[in-house]
Amino acid sequence: MSIVERAIEISGTIGEDRKLILDGPLPISGPKRAKVIILVQDDDIDENEWRIAVKTSASFDFLNDPKEDIYTLEDGEPFVDEG
Repeated sequence: MSIVERAIEISGTIGEDRKLILDGPLPISGPKRAKVIILVQDDDIDENEWRIAVKTSASFDFLNDPKEDIYTLEDGEPFVDEG
């Protein structure tokens, strides 16, 4: 027996009760089991959350490669903010 998976994209809102409310009906009939991945659109991420995301995400692992460390303290000129 093989399992066929397909993705369906639909928007929704997470309410104060932490329940997901879809913007419309799903384009499939049920009952069926489903896997749900929630991508949160958050415009209000603070700097600390951003730092944690960068530190824990595998997306930035390439920055630990010594080949990426191409600058030294002798490169460029010092910047002084006079504002």
